[in-house]
Amino acid sequence: MTDLNSAHAQEEHHGSFKSYTIGFICSLILTAIPVAMVMNEWLQGTMLSIVLMIAAVMQLFVQLLFFMHLREEKNPRYNLISLILGLVILVVIVAGSIWIMLNNMVAV
Repeated sequence: MTDLNSAHAQEEHHGSFKSYTIGFICSLILTAIPVAMVMNEWLQGTMLSIVLMIAAVMQLFVQLLFFMHLREEKNPRYNLISLILGLVILVVIVAGSIWIMLNNMVAV
């Protein structure tokens, strides 16, 4: 039984205090930038939307790298494939929902 516990303990990957701190600071910065842009009305319209989307995508990568440890596993390829599959499903659901809402002439 101790062999199983020690084998499992060797496979776990935990971030260091430094990596968690860097990830947390990056997350705060990537949250503060869009909030400041919206609250102070520095940008409007399409440019604001683009900046918000870029900040959101960067926030996604910070979460994946620093908190979900995507790069630190022995076989990160399997996690990446699972992530890509999840993103494909998400895009299909969101795009399908938008398409149905825009083309639903019965409700108008």
